[in-house]
Amino acid sequence: MEPSRPPTTSPPSPSEEPRLRAVAWTPAGVRELPTSGAVREAYADPSASLWVDVTHGDQALLDDLGGTLGIHPLVAEDILERNQRAKVERSGDALHIVMFALIYDGELEATEVDIVLGPRFLLTSHDTGWDPHELVNLRRGADAYLGEGADYLLWAIVDGLVDGYFPVFDRLGDEIDDLQDDVIRRPTTWIVERLFQVRRDLLMIRHAVSPQREIFNQLTNRDEPLVAAERILYFRDVYDHLIRLTDELDSYRELVTTTLDAYLSTVNNNLSDVMKRLTAVTVILAGVGAVAGIFGMSEAALALQFGEGAGFWFVSGLVVAMGAAAAYYFHRIGWL
Repeated sequence: MEPSRPPTTSPPSPSEEPRLRAVAWTPAGVRELPTSGAVREAYADPSASLWVDVTHGDQALLDDLGGTLGIHPLVAEDILERNQRAKVERSGDALHIVMFALIYDGELEATEVDIVLGPRFLLTSHDTGWDPHELVNLRRGADAYLGEGADYLLWAIVDGLVDGYFPVFDRLGDEIDDLQDDVIRRPTTWIVERLFQVRRDLLMIRHAVSPQREIFNQLTNRDEPLVAAERILYFRDVYDHLIRLTDELDSYRELVTTTLDAYLSTVNNNLSDVMKRLTAVTVILAGVGAVAGIFGMSEAALALQFGEGAGFWFVSGLVVAMGAAAAYYFHRIGWL
């Protein structure tokens, strides 16, 4: 089996400023935390549960948040590196989860999403193009999930992230269907270019999606203190989705290979048809050339051999008869 590699992602531009969005839930209500200092103050309350979302995080911001939330410096380093494979690792009292969101905006892109789950907090770090707040707000809102635990908010985010794979898969499936139709109707080199692009997209998706099954396999099959027992069923549902997507991914890869084989077969058949027609025309013209070489095309020479006026008509009739016979034969065998 080919080893898992992290999909290619574009590093953030140095001009992109870090952005912090954080909320704290307490029995008294929910409030926004606009700065890392506000996060520190809110986390000091033992009844608070926090969601800290960082876009384009830098060293200073992640070090500050890591010190507040107790995140290991190596985890912060991994988050900044943004070239990880999909994984789940325990670091002290926290879990570090790396997943990938698929974004299609003319071209397919896999963007890394780092998630750190602690006893009373959830930290998400990502680049622009993917917004976990949109996923959460489309459902119940962050306060509804945080009120039941950071692990519940974790499920809402990863479930929404995985659900976002389905439209991408549907788009690729439709494109493969269109390419299969084009192979039959009008096989061109453009089809080959698109097939190889789809194959590259599928390979990138495989490297992003397939290793994520192990994340949820671990979360649902081990005694994880950060995940409540009643959440196991929720994460198992995400695991089932990933199994289904992986099976669908394998089917798409087989379809692309089959379509490419069909294209090559169609092109070879068309080339064979052209060669048959050229061969038939060559044989017909060779017969005409043979008659001309044997009898010559000089009227004086033909008159000596066949008599005045008869030679031309004899040779012409012979040429027509031979050409017609050859054309009929090649038509019967399907070459013309």
